[in-house]
Amino acid sequence: MKQHSLIAGLALAGLSLTFAPVALASSHREAPAISNDPAADNTDLYAWVKSGTHDKLYIIANYIPMEEPAGGPNFHYFSDEVLYEIHIARGADSLADVVTYQIRFKRGDVKTVPVGGSKATPEENAIGSGKEFFVQLAGSMSQTYSIRKITATGSEDIVKDAKVVPPRIGPTTQAILYDKKPYDDAFAATFITDMKGGAEGRVFCGPRDDGFYVDLGGAFDLANLRPKGKAQDGVAGYNTHSIALEIPTTLLTVDGKSPGEVPGNATTLGIWASASRQKVTIRRFNGKTTNYGPWVQVSRLGLPLVNEALIGLQDKDKWNATTPATDVAYFGAYFLNPVIVRDAEAVGIYKALGVDPTEFKFDRLDIVDIINLTNIPAAGAHSIPLTATGDVLRVDMAADSGFPNGRAIPGGAKANQEQADVTNVILSLVLAKLKLEVSDGVDYNDKDFLAQFPFLALPWEGYGEGHGKPTP
Repeated sequence: MKQHSLIAGLALAGLSLTFAPVALASSHREAPAISNDPAADNTDLYAWVKSGTHDKLYIIANYIPMEEPAGGPNFHYFSDEVLYEIHIARGADSLADVVTYQIRFKRGDVKTVPVGGSKATPEENAIGSGKEFFVQLAGSMSQTYSIRKITATGSEDIVKDAKVVPPRIGPTTQAILYDKKPYDDAFAATFITDMKGGAEGRVFCGPRDDGFYVDLGGAFDLANLRPKGKAQDGVAGYNTHSIALEIPTTLLTVDGKSPGEVPGNATTLGIWASASRQKVTIRRFNGKTTNYGPWVQVSRLGLPLVNEALIGLQDKDKWNATTPATDVAYFGAYFLNPVIVRDAEAVGIYKALGVDPTEFKFDRLDIVDIINLTNIPAAGAHSIPLTATGDVLRVDMAADSGFPNGRAIPGGAKANQEQADVTNVILSLVLAKLKLEVSDGVDYNDKDFLAQFPFLALPWEGYGEGHGKPTP
């Protein structure tokens, strides 16, 4: 069953509204507290089923915003102290997890090399041999991860001590540390790991190009956005860290069988990602930390732009600390009465277009209907009640994915476009009930996406592709 994006599939008026009164960076630095903790900051979430066969579910959860490729000598990594989780609910009645994937990371030990003036042992001299910096860099770049899968019947480790892809520093480092193997797609693919011998699917963890695209400069200058051709992709050239899963859908259906091709509540998942830290942290004089106590959630992400476009500043940190199951109770008013509609009216956007914004201000059950896939991808396909409404990315495994039924990378009009321009879709929905087309002027990524797992492009290289400028 084919399904197209909302922008393509629903009729829009012939007016164009170029306006964005909030930070449009998906979940990049979207709340005060998490902006100080980038290693735990969810940036984007993608989830979709393989078109046609519906036999695989792909989930990509990105963390760490705006990674400068040349940001060494301590390059970006997943944190050993953060619990990264991917949550999957199923059906129409509950947002409780039916499957949870917990991903923990562990950095390698930094090797000790001779210090000038010391009497080095033969072993130390062998380790150093004029390459001390590279030897230490190799140790600090070595990171592994393990995955625990939790279901109603218990938990099990499905990945143990798999390797994380290293940062893409530059050709000299790559040649010395990785036996002259180039940092290309073939090299990165060697880090794809089978989960439980392949029975649970595959996983990939490491740095990638940040595939989100948006005019950040215009958005943050009080919505001074530029038209296509003048708008700038503020995320261009930056990396992020990805956890990519490829999961057989038979592991997620109620009966363990194929989801088929008839969409409905039983084959619909609710997917979201989170990051948590332990409640107590003790910082020691040598830079080490010790952590104690229960895990406390500090970040989460389901649909793109919800915290940014809907939740007020006073509640953004609270949003990151709660779960989708409490969204109606704690944040329902933000969905039904979007603050940014009033902002758009205040700066004269609707007046300039000759549009009365009254119908966009209150009782916006249309937003709830979109989140719950009401009549998507077909009339009557889903009947998710308000009690099971929350910020999750819904994916009906029995239908080809098309935003908001999943968020797919494949399927864009060009290789550098994801299946739907989610910024335009969300803003068109929230600001104008899809009756006006809202655009930020940026409609493609700065790299082509891959046609195969893990789909996001290679990370930018620090040596040749950082944001520095040549000196005259």
